[in-house]
Amino acid sequence: KPSGTVVVDQGAYEAITQRGRSLLPKGLKEVQGKFSSGECVRCVDPSGREFARGLVNYSAAELEKIKGTHSARIESVLGYTLAAEVIHRNDLVLTSG
Repeated sequence: KPSGTVVVDQGAYEAITQRGRSLLPKGLKEVQGKFSSGECVRCVDPSGREFARGLVNYSAAELEKIKGTHSARIESVLGYTLAAEVIHRNDLVLTSG
């Protein structure tokens, strides 16, 4: 059962569903719920439709701080980097789309 939800922008949605890419912080628009690193979350498109589920590399609180930023800036924002991706493609499964 998902612990939270991440809302992605249209570019991230297309990269994930059409090109098999990972979810990067740059494509993250909104974080809903409270969850820890390693937990399962729902991925929804800009209209709120779930299209994937995945295991996050960062907690909800960490994602709030890095959403919309480039992966190269994660360390300068958080003081550390756990991964370049919010959800790596290997930890992501499409549910529709």
